[in-house]
Amino acid sequence: MRKATPLFAAIAAAASLALVGCDVEKTQEGNVTVPKYEVEKTQEGNVTVPKYEVTTPDVDVKTKETEVTVPKVTTEKETISVPDIDVKTADEKKREEGKQ
Repeated sequence: MRKATPLFAAIAAAASLALVGCDVEKTQEGNVTVPKYEVEKTQEGNVTVPKYEVTTPDVDVKTKETEVTVPKVTTEKETISVPDIDVKTADEKKREEGKQ
């Protein structure tokens, strides 16, 4: 499991970099036709909202000292293998191909 977590993190990072490095060109114009509606008022409205009286409780917040058992956690350094991923953006690919 230790080796899988950095692998998943590296794959997610590479995928996000790949999306950032995309070159997008519009190849076709879009068109949206919005439907039209007619609305007619049939009667006058009247709104009366209810009234409430609320009595809230009194709350006193204080602190007190108490003794609890707390676990101590230690860490250590360990060398593991992680993926090394290189990403070429669309601009870099075009420059290599001589298109730009």
